[in-house]
Amino acid sequence: MGIVWFCLVAVMITVYVLLDGFDLGAGAIHLIIAKTDEERRQVLASVGPVWDGNEVWLLAAGGTLYFAFPALYASGFSGFYLPLMMVLWLLILRGTSIEFRNHLHSAVWEPVWDFLFCSSSLLLAVFFGAALANVVRGVPLDSTGYFFEPLWTNFALGEETGILDWYTILVGVLALLALAMHGALWVQLKTTGPVSQRSARLACQIWWGVVALTAIVTAVTFKIQPQVKENLITYPWGMIFPLLAVAGLAGVQFEIVKRDESKAFLASCAYLTGMLTSVVFGLYPMVLPARNPIYSLTVASAKAADYGLKIGLIWWVLGIVLATCYFIFVYRNFAGKVSLEKDVHTHG
Repeated sequence: MGIVWFCLVAVMITVYVLLDGFDLGAGAIHLIIAKTDEERRQVLASVGPVWDGNEVWLLAAGGTLYFAFPALYASGFSGFYLPLMMVLWLLILRGTSIEFRNHLHSAVWEPVWDFLFCSSSLLLAVFFGAALANVVRGVPLDSTGYFFEPLWTNFALGEETGILDWYTILVGVLALLALAMHGALWVQLKTTGPVSQRSARLACQIWWGVVALTAIVTAVTFKIQPQVKENLITYPWGMIFPLLAVAGLAGVQFEIVKRDESKAFLASCAYLTGMLTSVVFGLYPMVLPARNPIYSLTVASAKAADYGLKIGLIWWVLGIVLATCYFIFVYRNFAGKVSLEKDVHTHG
């Protein structure tokens, strides 16, 4: 049962990145691709009906983690307390900026909301990437199963690691570029005119940075976390995950050139899915690696009792079916290009 729930948590995190990733990316780039107030409202309209619903998957993933792997939840959330509080405040600022931008029309305040929407989205992308890098790199777990990391120390990969070092920042930048590309492709898909055209150009430009950093981060990760390379050698079928990422990344450029907006966005989804599943596959059976491998938390050591996991699986399936049906309904009704007139009616 531990393996089943390990996969379920991975699926939920991946779904969250795919869905909330595009509105994080749209927020991070919206001051670049939107030059006027009307164009900025167009970008906001492209994520307006779904951004808050997308964040449900983050809450669901956290709840699933708490239920299935309580030891991991206790250790990780206490050790990452400081950055988690920062992420919480960034989520609050981001949501506040979107809602106030839609409801309070003021020439004084609108630039403030635009800045907060952009900066909070950008920082969230970096922090989520850095958080993933911390898990891959390993944390200073001890025999008690707990740890604490300051925000930074000397930015080196030594015994006294911080949340931010050169590796986690590198992955954070990759996450920012990948989500910015993802968001640009979404905005291109949902908008028309200059905003859509600028989004396509920006996605093309960012693509080169994503390619370069993906190669660099992959090579560095093999050295920093040997388990990833070892799993790929031991289980060659696992190469399907990095190959999916490569195919998705190549597909983004191919479909942009063909001007197929929907396929370009789906290719970006494939790239993100391939990258995340490669990490999950590479770390297994660890759920939280330690700098000293003997203290690492594994699926077996962190999971809850099997009986509870079996009963919980029934309720989890029912809940996810309902949530999935709701999301299908919302996205079907949100299909097509956005209309500012409709958006004003919805949020006015």
